[in-house]
Amino acid sequence: MANKKRPAFDTSTFSRVQNEVNQTHDLRADLIKEAQQHFGARVLTYFASFSTFEAQLIDRDAEMLENLLSAEHDGGPLALVINSPGGDALAAERIVNVCRAYSKNQFRAIVPHMAKSAATMVCFGANKIHMSRTAELGPVDPQVPYKDDDGQYNWISADEYVRSYENLMAAATSATGRIDAYIQQLSRYDARMIERLRSQSELSADISVDLLQNVMMNGKTADEIRQKIAPFLVQKEKGEHGRMIGLDEARACGIKIEEIEVGTRPWHCIWELYVRSDWVVDHGPAAVIESVTSTVARAKP
Repeated sequence: MANKKRPAFDTSTFSRVQNEVNQTHDLRADLIKEAQQHFGARVLTYFASFSTFEAQLIDRDAEMLENLLSAEHDGGPLALVINSPGGDALAAERIVNVCRAYSKNQFRAIVPHMAKSAATMVCFGANKIHMSRTAELGPVDPQVPYKDDDGQYNWISADEYVRSYENLMAAATSATGRIDAYIQQLSRYDARMIERLRSQSELSADISVDLLQNVMMNGKTADEIRQKIAPFLVQKEKGEHGRMIGLDEARACGIKIEEIEVGTRPWHCIWELYVRSDWVVDHGPAAVIESVTSTVARAKP
């Protein structure tokens, strides 16, 4: 029986499969282009990994964003798709400053899934936020690394850390009799660290208020804004730093939000963009910023 001729190797199919496996930029470019048509603005994306501590939002991200905008943006409306666990408050402020400057204050934020902590602060700097009912914002009090009894590092809310110290100190000063147990527990705290965390918490609150006062809540006093956004400012308001603040609760705080209805084509577009981009940062760089034509990434240390 004659041997059948083996079909020629299809290099185009192989390339497509390779692209799918590696989630190359061209698989997201059309989604970014579609988002631009829907939102009527130049769309950039910022995605950071939720699986590594090194993916925290930092100053370099603002520089990466400006490098891309300086080469491509024409000064019109800008929408930033942001998915991030948060990071440095000053870096968030710088990102907002860059986005406002290059869009002539026509800046919007789009949250596909989660914009937490400092990423929520970036959203505060926008004219409005686009998000669905499954998307999340979160409290803006800083997170700090904490070494537990097993020697493992975890993140803890700065507000929670300071309150635990203050509660112990209050119990020690009001106790009658021996206070050895309180002294032993208090010895694990560094008073300088406590003061630093208080300063960082106040800085995050001040920046959040300033960002909102400039655009979304223009005309309101700082005290009025602090009162309105209390669930964002104090960890104990939510019980847990990571607990979600959804669309309705954010609106009740005075945040301007335009809903992306789940199941609509715009939602499918943004959700697919999230799924593909989240895979990239989970398997490669700590953070990636992209436009229709460009991609820049910050490597994990």
